[in-house]
Amino acid sequence: MSLQPAMHPRFAGKVVVITGSSRGIGRRMAERFAQEGAAVVINYFRNGPAAREVAEEIEEIGGETLVVKANMADPEKIDALFEQVERRFGKIDVFIHNAASGRNRPLMELDQKGYRWTEDVNVQAYLLCVQHAVPLMGERGNILALSSFGSDHVLPYYASVGATKAAIEALTRYIAVELAPQINANVISAGAVVTGALEHFPEIEGTFARVEEKIPAGRMVTAEDVANVALFLCSPEAEMIRGQVIRVDGGLTLPLPW
Repeated sequence: MSLQPAMHPRFAGKVVVITGSSRGIGRRMAERFAQEGAAVVINYFRNGPAAREVAEEIEEIGGETLVVKANMADPEKIDALFEQVERRFGKIDVFIHNAASGRNRPLMELDQKGYRWTEDVNVQAYLLCVQHAVPLMGERGNILALSSFGSDHVLPYYASVGATKAAIEALTRYIAVELAPQINANVISAGAVVTGALEHFPEIEGTFARVEEKIPAGRMVTAEDVANVALFLCSPEAEMIRGQVIRVDGGLTLPLPW
């Protein structure tokens, strides 16, 4: 997909940091914010070629990028990430915690190492990144985190991730209150989005088939759907939406009468 800059960019002059932005939802958010004029910090851990490909696409339309490798489970790497951002841009306007990991196993098969890894990447990194980002945000800034309906619905092989997504949602409410009015913080709870990040879940094809049969919107959620909402929540128009979990799931989690 070739990128085209927006005719009236809404984020011109802004700096947007997105963790886990080399693929999937993170990649699409990076592309969309760049189209809207933002300089984008692209973070990755393992897939350097994919991250550089995103940067090249953005730079082809005149956008500015910074590609930073950082393991979200390592506080020192998080420190280094924000040091690079501060040296390059001197500020942050939007921080999005999209990076996620998990041990996809039944509850009774979860091991301590796997659960701790999930918690470090999904929750601890979110807190540490916020603590680094906020001092660079000046008088106004936006924070957005990605969750899923596994935070309050039970999904197969999702115990470790679901528990940490619930923690992300709770932490965001504290951010929204304790850091107001400087910071506006919200969560996008994405429905069943078909991305490469889910390919390691057992029986995922069958799960997606069942979801697609039940979803009221008649189709699966896409990374584009999530990016659209992210742009809105990080814009001035969403100033009075604070500490909320916005579901982007095509109606999947609505209590249906049948």
